[in-house]
Amino acid sequence: MKKYFVAMVVLLILLLGILKVDISAQRPDYEKYGRIATAVIKEDFPGEAIQDYKYMGRKQIDDRQVLDSFQYKISVNGKPVIMTVQITHDLKNNRLLSLTVTEQPEQ
Repeated sequence: MKKYFVAMVVLLILLLGILKVDISAQRPDYEKYGRIATAVIKEDFPGEAIQDYKYMGRKQIDDRQVLDSFQYKISVNGKPVIMTVQITHDLKNNRLLSLTVTEQPEQ
């Protein structure tokens, strides 16, 4: 009975370890393009702090291309500015096709 219990505990520990590694290895598929969008915003607004960042979602353009949108709130000379970065990329070869940065009107 004791051997059975020890074997079950060891098996449980191994399974939990495998599941934990698998869960932590999964990353959002838009992460690469979020880093690119953040780098572009930092380049366009050097020295300004990014106050907020939000992934706005994905739109399917066709069977290969998608458009990911990211929104940034930046403080420029003490005034909040909302910028949107839209990145079109190919899902099959993971290549960036276009990048557009636009300022949102004040609300």
